[in-house]
Amino acid sequence: MNEDLLSFIWRFQYFEKKGLATDEHLPLSIIRPGQRNADAGPDFSEARVTINEVLWVGSIEIHVKASDWYLHEHHLNGAYDCVILHVVWENDQPVMRRDGTMVPTLSLNGLVKASVIERYRCLLDERDTVPCNRQFGDVEQIRKYAMLDRVLLERLERKAQEIQNLLEANQQDWEQTAYQWLGRHFGFKLNDAPFQRLTGIVPWKIIRKHTDRLIQVEALLFGCSGLISENSEEIYVRQLQQEFRFLGAKYKLLDETMQAHEWKYARLRPAGFPTVRLAQFARLLCNTGSILNRLIVSEHFNEIRELFRIEQSAYWREHYLLGKKARAQVPVLGTDAAHLLIVNAAVPLLVAYSKHRQQPELLDRAIYWLSEIPAEDNRITREWASLGMRVKTAADSQALIEWFNNYCTPKQCLECMVGAALVRDA
Repeated sequence: MNEDLLSFIWRFQYFEKKGLATDEHLPLSIIRPGQRNADAGPDFSEARVTINEVLWVGSIEIHVKASDWYLHEHHLNGAYDCVILHVVWENDQPVMRRDGTMVPTLSLNGLVKASVIERYRCLLDERDTVPCNRQFGDVEQIRKYAMLDRVLLERLERKAQEIQNLLEANQQDWEQTAYQWLGRHFGFKLNDAPFQRLTGIVPWKIIRKHTDRLIQVEALLFGCSGLISENSEEIYVRQLQQEFRFLGAKYKLLDETMQAHEWKYARLRPAGFPTVRLAQFARLLCNTGSILNRLIVSEHFNEIRELFRIEQSAYWREHYLLGKKARAQVPVLGTDAAHLLIVNAAVPLLVAYSKHRQQPELLDRAIYWLSEIPAEDNRITREWASLGMRVKTAADSQALIEWFNNYCTPKQCLECMVGAALVRDA
């Protein structure tokens, strides 16, 4: 037995309640088991029970052993003075509140059907990456798709919270936050960290003054990235050097430049080199002006997709690295990359702004954008497809990735609508 299962059993009342009594032999009736508490404090709040025909309203605390009350030092914490019932598996010790009054205890050992525990153990012992792999087909479709909707919203909420944290660090500056968040995702995972560092060194308030001249935005980004070659005789490189010497001195950026070794090239195709991505990012900044405003006003999906289909400047259509000409034309940022930026950067930004401004229509638009993008094809989505789940759009694949990572991998089956349906007694 563990606390997760015990909380699950209490939450859904999967135990025998006929003739129920506390361990102190007082008649017990459960009117409402309470609301689960995800924060600090007792496990369930706003519960209502009658003990010996007296109504009690307060909190419920769950432990495997009653003595865990003292192990966790609840007897010293005033937040637990409101506990009206201690629900345990093994009552090995009476427990007291701070004022010395005893907390009534209910032991569930002997009241829970063995089949509930056995079904849970089967899921925990399963070695498949999706623990309910063998039983997944036994669960009604409506539960699966209800879970799919839930995890998509959880994923969007989680990413929106990351943006909210960044917004707070930026003192509620939405433009800087949008610029940093989007810049980070131009790193396409491998270079996320250096891109985020760069957008912290060169703030949006400086970039926006120069968006009418692409060479100056490129100079600011390449100069602060530490990637400008010192010895090149190429006209473009010398332009970058000249512009950065002036702008770097003007904005006091010369002492804040990054080191070239911070950027990663291993396992990247040349079209994905950070140099090419920086050139594409610079072009986007010059094309859009206010990034956030463009996301807010772009109602049609084709508008937002075209926004991210970026053709870098002429030099970077012929070079992967400064001073080294490519043998063939360097690809522009195409549809697949644009879709990734929409999924990972644009959609979370719109969701975060929707929450912040209380504009639910922007959340609907973000989900609509996801529904217009083909699903990602990876190990996780292929596994779900083998179980009969639809994987047609990015909304599907994003939800399934969240489901797999946050429920299946850590075996949080009791928090999953499918796992809970399989554990509970029929």
